[in-house]
Amino acid sequence: MKIGYRTIKTAIATPIAITIAQLVGVTNIASAGILTILCIQPSRKKSVESAWHRFLACILAILFSIVMFELLGYSPIILGILLALFIPTCVFLKIEQGIMTATVITLNLYGFGLIQMNFLYEQFLLIFIGIGTGLIVNLYMPSLDKKLQEKQRELESNFQIILYEIALYIREQHMDWDGKEIAEVGRILEEADELVKRDQENHLLRDDHFYHKYFKMRKKQYEILQQMLPLVTRLPEKDHVSERIADFFEKLSNSVHPGNTAILFLEELKEIREAFHEEELPATKEEFETRASLHQLLHEIEEYLLLKSKFKKSDVMLREKKPKRIKKEKKTKQ
Repeated sequence: MKIGYRTIKTAIATPIAITIAQLVGVTNIASAGILTILCIQPSRKKSVESAWHRFLACILAILFSIVMFELLGYSPIILGILLALFIPTCVFLKIEQGIMTATVITLNLYGFGLIQMNFLYEQFLLIFIGIGTGLIVNLYMPSLDKKLQEKQRELESNFQIILYEIALYIREQHMDWDGKEIAEVGRILEEADELVKRDQENHLLRDDHFYHKYFKMRKKQYEILQQMLPLVTRLPEKDHVSERIADFFEKLSNSVHPGNTAILFLEELKEIREAFHEEELPATKEEFETRASLHQLLHEIEEYLLLKSKFKKSDVMLREKKPKRIKKEKKTKQ
């Protein structure tokens, strides 16, 4: 049985909040633990947003409670009416995350049966202790770099297989491949997208994100690969051009990695295009259709490589900017 970070944080933060509540001497100390449990979130950004929404919702709940209970009395019916008005108000104000937290405070006031300044002060302390403890504990977020690197390796491995199978089909004109890597790439991209979103939310002040751009680039390449497959099946029987394209795909499959090899392949692709244009004009409809498929395939390969080339250029530019920023900081310090 695997224990997640949110579980560990909950187990740590809850007794801390209750201990602080005990030391301060407030009643309803269990409420501090409940508020903390409700505040544990999967990312820093969500933690900050959640804490703010819950705080506003608690203030709103106290105002509703003062008006409703003091004017109409403390009864289950009034409590129901209060919630019927309070919940839609939170939704309208877009602070619905705080509904459960605020309800805890509302029930405390209902259970006390009287609005007193001392008790209201205690509720504010509970709000600060519960939400504050949850927020502070949530500031620590484990790095997702290892998981993202793992997804990167899985993705590149599947890309290699797909490109190699395309080369194999062009050479042998038949396919024993079941194509499972295509579905696997789709699954990896979805999982990577979720990890990237969480990692971005954990870095509130960082604008650039390598993995966001990387997986976005690979997703576009994946779409191009899907467009290539039907084109490959319509290629002409084995000749010197198709054999050269097969060699090209095989070399491409061996060069799927984060480095920048796209420029070299674009140069080779240019040579293949020139050889393709030197071929005799098609004499039949079938030859014309296969020639059109070959032309479209070369276009798709070029788009595939250009995506990688643009990605590496933007990555290099970002890396070149960082040292300049460091130098500027050093100058200002001096």
